[in-house]
Amino acid sequence: MKRDLLPQGAEIVTEGVRYRVWAREARQVEALVWTGDEPPRTVPLVLDASGYWHGLDHEGQAGDRYKYRLNGGSEYPDPASRYQPDGVHGRSAVIDPRQFQWHDFEWTPPPPRELVIYELHVGTFTPEGTFLAAIDRLEHVRELGATAIEIMPVGDFAGERNWGYDGVYLYAPAHAYGHPDDLRGLVDAAHEAGLAVILDVVYNHLGPDGNYLGVYAPGYIDEERKTPWGGALRFDDPGYRPLRALFVANPLYWRDEFHIDGFRLDAAHAIIDESPRHILEEINVAIHEHGGVSIAEDARNDSRLILPVEENGVGFDAVWADDFHHALRVANTGEKDGYLGDFTGTLPEIIETLRNGWYYRGQYSASKKGNRGSQCRHIPPRKFVHCISNHDQVGNRALGERLNHSISREAYLAVSALLCLTPYTPMFFMGQEWAASTPFLFFTNHNEELGKLVTKGRRGEFKDFAAFNTPDAVARIPDPQAVKTYTDSKLVWDEIRDEKKSLTLELYRRCLALRREEQAFRPASRETWYVEALEMGVGALRFKGTASDWLLLFDLVGGHSGSLADEWICKPRGPGGWAVEFSTSEKQFGGTGACAFESAANQVRFSEPELVVLRS
Repeated sequence: MKRDLLPQGAEIVTEGVRYRVWAREARQVEALVWTGDEPPRTVPLVLDASGYWHGLDHEGQAGDRYKYRLNGGSEYPDPASRYQPDGVHGRSAVIDPRQFQWHDFEWTPPPPRELVIYELHVGTFTPEGTFLAAIDRLEHVRELGATAIEIMPVGDFAGERNWGYDGVYLYAPAHAYGHPDDLRGLVDAAHEAGLAVILDVVYNHLGPDGNYLGVYAPGYIDEERKTPWGGALRFDDPGYRPLRALFVANPLYWRDEFHIDGFRLDAAHAIIDESPRHILEEINVAIHEHGGVSIAEDARNDSRLILPVEENGVGFDAVWADDFHHALRVANTGEKDGYLGDFTGTLPEIIETLRNGWYYRGQYSASKKGNRGSQCRHIPPRKFVHCISNHDQVGNRALGERLNHSISREAYLAVSALLCLTPYTPMFFMGQEWAASTPFLFFTNHNEELGKLVTKGRRGEFKDFAAFNTPDAVARIPDPQAVKTYTDSKLVWDEIRDEKKSLTLELYRRCLALRREEQAFRPASRETWYVEALEMGVGALRFKGTASDWLLLFDLVGGHSGSLADEWICKPRGPGGWAVEFSTSEKQFGGTGACAFESAANQVRFSEPELVVLRS
């Protein structure tokens, strides 16, 4: 990959180290540079015509530590630092990306239709919680049937533990997880294992602790325009063009210097930009020009997000479509707190979500207090990312319970198989493939003053939830600042040796193997598959394959039965009828061994939640 100098930061060049920083109102800027234990040397920076301060350190080398001194006064880390070895308040480090030896020169990422995404948090994915330790588990992910890992944000954050959405350094991999070359090693190993790497990035705000951007660019936040985290970043203010450039260049940095294949942009709806060309469009074009893919997290259900720029869209390749999760969770749990109150969990609602990609396509949403969504049947199914678990849907619960903690095992197997075999892009959250017993809680490691506010705020989030309307109930919510909250969230890999959990894992592997082997489950369009609610109250998904047709019949609550004879979607191809490929109730997956489909009578009897895969 071609390596270009980025707008800001310390970069190795032929003559030494080039320093460049945007300091909007500074009268003087110097780089103080430490090499080993020697006293710091001063590198004066000069202001160029584009508003950046820059200078060249002829003695500079990789490993130097530095800070910028503004107006002869205080010293601050580089807002475009590539590494903060001593934490967010310490000196920045000069990194030479060319020192890492890559082995992925023949790597080709999977096409969008082949994506099966495995979301993970580096700190809790392994006991060690590091980039290098994660390498040892890549073979498990590959054998599961995933084709990509999605890494929760790694931009450095305050303390030693965090989800990553409080990051303050866009360009510096979190020091808690290891050296930048350790992240390169993880990406290199993932590619060797046949796994693409998607990085979760946060461009809607910066965290509260260790964020020095305001020192360099006073007023970079517009307090008149609010987001869930306070004022909006001034991406559309002509006086803050270098701020915009800092963010637009960020995915290119990860792509070029870390070989990241794609990006998931957090809370895209909270990025405010009223300029003629929205920054999201600019970022997507840049990502695509560098051969990457982009995925949006955006709850607006706006189809423009996933239309190409040339079709008046924003240009994302896919979007998180959480309506699928919400409808299934309500169907299985009956929960109505928060945004789940917008869903009924009925079979017709689930079928509509499966038919379209998301459920809300212009209907009134009580939680949004207005109409939500747009039509999307014209958009290929691969552009919708479906899940039954992700970091938000687990970690934003007060007790961090996973879906398998809240529903029967039979129901969990059925919804898991449905997720794996729908036409949409499936995504899993680490551990769900074996129904992990560990929670995923919200955890932080802020300074004492800020930490108290975080703890208080976390518990206040659930004041309107029925389960937490007493002081005793609120006291049960784990303290985000406690080390135990973090360690309790770590996966216990020994669990996969448990018989039931290993059989759950076997179901995931079986379903994903079928998805991989049969192109019918990865359709390019909406013309080769159909979905209907049968008269008996059972859901049906029909796929037209080259040699065979496939029929998925599912009852997520159990108790429904009836004949398939008069259901158009259940008419078999040819005279042979339907044969059972497998059922989630089979003993090989830990079930009872009974199957709802009775081939002789061409009918189904669901005594419990189950999904049956039939082949014609």
